[in-house]
Amino acid sequence: MSARTMLREARRHAALTQRELARRTGVAQPTIARIEGGVAEPRFDTLERLLAACGQTLASTARPGSGIDRSQLRELLRLSPRQRIDLLRDDVAGLRRLEAAARR
Repeated sequence: MSARTMLREARRHAALTQRELARRTGVAQPTIARIEGGVAEPRFDTLERLLAACGQTLASTARPGSGIDRSQLRELLRLSPRQRIDLLRDDVAGLRRLEAAARR
């Protein structure tokens, strides 16, 4: 989510005008308008202060797909459909052997 959207939604959820938010934070109202308009990108500490005045905080979350090794996916995508089916059959046969061994 962009800073402009985050700030606008937080301010509206808190039922604050831009002027009231400016009074609470010391950030000039025209600056808040520029951030919400997408004209200016706030510094981290400024956005954090504005959101705090709206009763919200910034949180860090892992991005989906971040840290995933895609090399195996690329290798599989280079294979023909026939080669992929053959690999799948080999995997199924291996799983069946594992299941049989686990039952013993």
